[in-house]
Amino acid sequence: MNIRATIIGAGLAGAEASYQLAKRGVKVTLIDAKPKQRSPAHHSDNFCELVCSNSLKSLDICTAHGLLKAELEMLDSFILATAKKHAVPAGSALAVDREAFSKEITELLYNHPNIEIVNELVEEFPLDVPCIIATGPLTMGNLANKIKEEFAGNLYFYDAVAPIVSRESIDFDSAFVADRYGKSGDDGDPAYINCPMEKDEYLHFVSELLKAEKAPLHEFEKDIKVFEGCMPVEVLASRGVDTLRFGPLKPVGLVCPKTDRRPYAVVQLRQENASATMYNLVGFQTNLKFNEQKRVFGLIPALKEAEFLRYGVMHRNTFVNAPEVLNCDFSTKKYPNIYIAGQLSGVEGYLESVASGLLSAISLFNKFGRQNVVPTIFSLPPTTILGALTAYITTPNQNFQPMNANFGLLPPLLNSEKPKTKLKKLEHKNLKKQQLSDRAIDDFKKHLNNSL
Repeated sequence: MNIRATIIGAGLAGAEASYQLAKRGVKVTLIDAKPKQRSPAHHSDNFCELVCSNSLKSLDICTAHGLLKAELEMLDSFILATAKKHAVPAGSALAVDREAFSKEITELLYNHPNIEIVNELVEEFPLDVPCIIATGPLTMGNLANKIKEEFAGNLYFYDAVAPIVSRESIDFDSAFVADRYGKSGDDGDPAYINCPMEKDEYLHFVSELLKAEKAPLHEFEKDIKVFEGCMPVEVLASRGVDTLRFGPLKPVGLVCPKTDRRPYAVVQLRQENASATMYNLVGFQTNLKFNEQKRVFGLIPALKEAEFLRYGVMHRNTFVNAPEVLNCDFSTKKYPNIYIAGQLSGVEGYLESVASGLLSAISLFNKFGRQNVVPTIFSLPPTTILGALTAYITTPNQNFQPMNANFGLLPPLLNSEKPKTKLKKLEHKNLKKQQLSDRAIDDFKKHLNNSL
C-alpha cells in the first residue's frame, strides 16, 4: 500500500490511531516532542503517559465505561489490550501500572515496521497528506496557535491531578481495606484502602481546606473554567459543607470494622502501581500549594504521617469547538484530510481519547486507504456509547463542553415505565442499564457485520 499518514502526538489517541493504521498496511509517521521536550504535566519520556490517574474506570458492562470498553474490544483497541496486561487491583475498575503500561506501548510503536517515529516539536500540521492531530489537552508552541487560528481552538478548561502517597506511610490503625458494597475484583480481594472520618474530623478538614492557600496561576490562566469531572476538591468544598460527603468522600456502601457502622465520611485510596507501594487519593484533584496539601490532607486521620510521592497539580486543557470544527468522522470541515482526535477533539477521558483515535484512524483508512472502494463514513449507531459520544461532540451546541462516556448520551428505551416504590426504582434502574448495554452491544455487532 502506497498511502502514508502523519500522526501528530503519541498520547492515547495518537498511539491508538498509529497502530490501527499501521496494522492495515498504512505507512505512518508518528511525531512527538518527547523525549526532547515535555509539557509541564509530563514526567516520563515514554508515550501514552497517564497524567491524572491510573484508573480507566469500571469494567462492569452495565456501566457506561464498562460498555465503552466492550465496544473498544470489538474494534480491537490495542491500548485497551495493553492496559489489561498491566492491570493492578482496583475492585470492579480497570487501573494500571502506568509506568509499565506506557513503556510497553512505546516499545510496540518503535518496533512496528510500518511506523516511523520522529522526535520533534511540531510547529504546524501538513495540508498535503492525511493527518491526525492528537496533541492532547496541553498542545504547545506554535502548533497551538495554528490550531487556534485555523479551527477556533481557543476554548479551554482546567484539569487537576490527585496526589499519591506511599502505602507504608498510611496509618492502618485508622484505615481499613474494603470495596464499596463488597464488590471486589476477579481475585475476590478488596482493592481500596479507606480512610474514615468522624463528624468533627470531617468538619475541621473542610474548614481548613477552604482556608488553604492555592498555587498561583499565570496571567493567561486567570479565567478558570473547570470541567466538572475533574473538579478540584477545594472547589467542591466551597459549594457547601456536605458536598464532599455526597461526592468523593461519600461513605455509602462501607462499614468500618472498628465501629461496625458507616463512617461519617471516607477518603478512598486506590492502588497506583503493580507492586502496591503507591496509592492515589481518589477524587482529590487539587490546586493547593504543596505544603498546604501536606498540612490539610494530613488532617485525615489515616494520612497524618503520609509520605506524599506526588503532589496534586492543575493545568490547562485545550480543545476545539468540535460542533463547529469537526465532521462525524473526526475530519475537519475546513480540511477534509485533517483529523482531530483525543481530548483536543472535545472528548473527555482516557478511553474516550483512545476511542477517538481509533475511529479517526478507521475513517482515514476508509477515505484514503481502500483501493477501488467508494469512501464511506464509519459512523456507529447512536444507541452505542461510541456512536452517541461522537454524535454529541459533532452536533451543534451553543455552550459546548467536553464530554465523557455516560448513559445520558444514549436514546431512551422504548416502553420503559417509571416504577413508584424505592425498591422498584432501584430494580428498574439496574434493569434499564442492563437493557441499554444489551441494546448497544447488539446494535454494535450488527453494524460491524455490515460495514467492516
